[in-house]
Amino acid sequence: MRGLLVALIAAVMGVAAAAAIPAVPQALRRAAGLSAPSASTAASAPATPKAGAPGQGGAEEGKIAMTAEQVMAAGIHVAPVGGGVLVSYVAVPGVLTANQDRLARVTARVGGRVAEVRKGLGEQVAKGDVLAVIESREIAEAKGEFLAASRTAALAETTLVREEWLWKQRISAEQDVLQSRVSAEEVRIRVDLARQKLSALGLSDAEVAGLPRQPVTALSRLELRAPIAGQVTARAAVLGAAVGGDAELFTVADLSTLWVEMAIPPRDLPMARQGQSVTVSGEGDAKGEGRIVFLSPLLDPETRSARAVAELDNAEGIWRPGGFASVSFAGVERKVAQLVPRAAIQGMGGKKVVFIRTPDGFDRREVALGGESDAAVE
Repeated sequence: MRGLLVALIAAVMGVAAAAAIPAVPQALRRAAGLSAPSASTAASAPATPKAGAPGQGGAEEGKIAMTAEQVMAAGIHVAPVGGGVLVSYVAVPGVLTANQDRLARVTARVGGRVAEVRKGLGEQVAKGDVLAVIESREIAEAKGEFLAASRTAALAETTLVREEWLWKQRISAEQDVLQSRVSAEEVRIRVDLARQKLSALGLSDAEVAGLPRQPVTALSRLELRAPIAGQVTARAAVLGAAVGGDAELFTVADLSTLWVEMAIPPRDLPMARQGQSVTVSGEGDAKGEGRIVFLSPLLDPETRSARAVAELDNAEGIWRPGGFASVSFAGVERKVAQLVPRAAIQGMGGKKVVFIRTPDGFDRREVALGGESDAAVE
C-alpha cells in the first residue's frame, strides 16, 4: 500500500511512474496497445494526458483500468519521477594480465645441470618452496671458498687471542699482536665476501650457516626456491638438461589480483584519474570492481592514447590473464529535471512510452528521451 500511496500522490503531481510485468492479464495489455507478451517496469515523465479512441474490451486507448488489489496481485511496481544527477560512463577495451608486482621469474643463477625438478606446471607453491635443484661446479667452488675462509678466520681468532695473552704476560712483542690483528681482520673480510657471493647465488642466511654441517657431496647442489607464494605459470626446467646462469626456469605468479591494461583516447582522459574506481566486464557474466593504479602522463606516439592500468581482485579465480575485458568508469555528471528508471521505458509502434499511475489504473504517455545511464534515462 505504501508503493500505491506514493504512486497516487505522484500521479496527482504529474510525476509518477508505474510498470506492467508479464503477470498483467492479456486483455489489459491489448487495451494498452502492448503487442509483446512481456513488459518491464515503466515510469512516466510529466505530460498532459492524451485522449484516445476507445480500445478493445471497452477501455479507452492507452488506458488500463485496474484496482489496487489487481495491481498488487499482478506484481506491478511504481517508482517516483523527479530531478536527479545523470552520470555518463566511459567504456574502453582492456586486456587482463598478471599483476607485475606479484610476478617472479626464477633463473638458474649458475651454469650447471638440472638434478631435480620438484614443482610442476600449474602447482601452487609457498614462498621458499624448492622448485628445482641445480648441480654446478661454480656453486661448489663458492661454498668451498666460504668454508675455507671460515676455518681460516677461526684459526686467526685463536692466534690473536694467544698473542694478546702473551703480550700481556710480557712474553711476546706488541708488533706480533698487531700483526695478528691485521691477519684476523683480513680473514673476516674474506668470509664476508664469500658470504655475499653465496647470497647473490640465492642461498639464505640459514643455508649459509648450515654449510659446515653439509655433506661434501651436497656442496655442488643449489636449491632454487620460490621467491613468492603463487602458482607456477611457466616451467622450462627439464631433468638432466644443461642450463646457463641466466636461464629462466620458472615463472611464479600470484593471481589473486590481476591488472587490466587499457588505452584511453585523449577525449576521455579528462574523466580518468589515478585511484578511480572502475567496473570490469568480461566474457559471459563475469563482472568485477577495480581501481586505476597507473595513468600514464604520456601519449603513445602510434595510437595517440594514454596507457592506464587497473587492479582487479581475483580472489575467486574467475578471471584469467590474456582475456579481453570492457572497462567502464564514471565520466561527466549532469543535473537533469526528470529521470525515470530505464526499465520503465517501453517501445510501442516505434515510439517510446511510459505508464502513469492513476486512481483508476494506468495511462500511457509518449516521452522524449535525453541522456541515459545504466539505471536511469532523462
